[in-house]
Amino acid sequence: MTLNLSKVKTNILQRIFRRKAWRSLGLFFALIGPGIITSNVDNDAGGITTYSLAGAEFGLSLLWILIPVTLALIIIQEMCARMGVVSGKGLSDLIRERFGAQVTFYLMIVLFLANLGNTVSEFAGVAASMEIFGVSKYASVPLGAIFVWWLVVKGSYKSVEKVFLVACLFYLSYIISGFMGKPDWGEVRSALLTPQLRFNPPFLTMAVGVIGTTIAPWMQFYLQSSVVDKGLKADDYQYTRMDVIFGSLTVNIVAFFIIMLCAITLFHSGIKIESAKDAALALAPLAGKYCSWLFAFGLLNASLFAASILPLSTAYTICEAFGWESSLNRKFAEAPQFYGLYALMIFLGAGIILLPDMPLIPIMFYSQVVNGVLLPFILIFMLLLINDKRIMGRYTNSLLMNIVAWLTVAALIFLSGAMVFVSLK
Repeated sequence: MTLNLSKVKTNILQRIFRRKAWRSLGLFFALIGPGIITSNVDNDAGGITTYSLAGAEFGLSLLWILIPVTLALIIIQEMCARMGVVSGKGLSDLIRERFGAQVTFYLMIVLFLANLGNTVSEFAGVAASMEIFGVSKYASVPLGAIFVWWLVVKGSYKSVEKVFLVACLFYLSYIISGFMGKPDWGEVRSALLTPQLRFNPPFLTMAVGVIGTTIAPWMQFYLQSSVVDKGLKADDYQYTRMDVIFGSLTVNIVAFFIIMLCAITLFHSGIKIESAKDAALALAPLAGKYCSWLFAFGLLNASLFAASILPLSTAYTICEAFGWESSLNRKFAEAPQFYGLYALMIFLGAGIILLPDMPLIPIMFYSQVVNGVLLPFILIFMLLLINDKRIMGRYTNSLLMNIVAWLTVAALIFLSGAMVFVSLK
């Protein structure tokens, strides 16, 4: 009898545990989005080009950098998400309240210019990827611009987020392409776990580029704003943190497969490239046409994805900074500045691509330099804000977290400075 009662109690406890586990899993899937979307969209046209060049020019020797980059991304994104759920305000809103309107005004000008340059590069990615399939940029770019405008203007936060999450799944094309390249996994594992340093300008420049393309200023603004727009609160913090960690891992897994694929094919064959489009075309005779098409499709998906997010991030950031309504849950009449800015960024980004003889490479190049200049200021603002008890209450950084965060920020400031110096030189 006693034994039967014990079994009954055990069965009841197991059922309760299963229900709690399923409830927790359900909550996680209901609350994920901002972290995964923000991280994955950073694998945009510029990011894919950078990773392709890293693999094609330096083989597997830069793979190990993705490990510290992943840790740095988790630390920075976690702080942003935590500020969002605790304060209920976006990053630019908090910067205006803490540091004043004048600082915020000039910060917004620089951010707008940097994001415009990045948006141009996304539509350049749309044009390049569709040209691989024989479609002219004069057809693909306007259609792409109309699609991303319609998607956001006609949707709510929930509907737009669902589309963005589906877009994240298409990054699997790069993972599939990587396996189709048939790598030597022993060689890959050795390169990943064995740091290599070459003290020459090309290698150091590419190393800084790989790091810089993974952590961009716009990401911090978009993540915090989307956390607020989704309505997440302090009670949801543990799930938001898991979302950020999962997103930071997946974005660098994709980067890993892009670098690896270009290393085992293009680098080993001595093929030189200048863009992600070149990489896609060059893969056809080396890894098969299907691998090449998957790579090109990934570029198209990434470019359209980022062409939606970057203007959206800009609209969120500037509207919050000036106290204007900023939410995908508002209609156009309720938030005209928000939707107006979003449309302006898309119009300018797509329009510049269609102009004849536009210096697209310098535009993309200098937008990355501006990102490098802006990032240190954003990171310092973030650390000052997250340690302000008037804003964060008991959710400020611990001593250990502050030490790790400041060391991470110091390293990123050094690398951003190096990127700007080397780029301008």
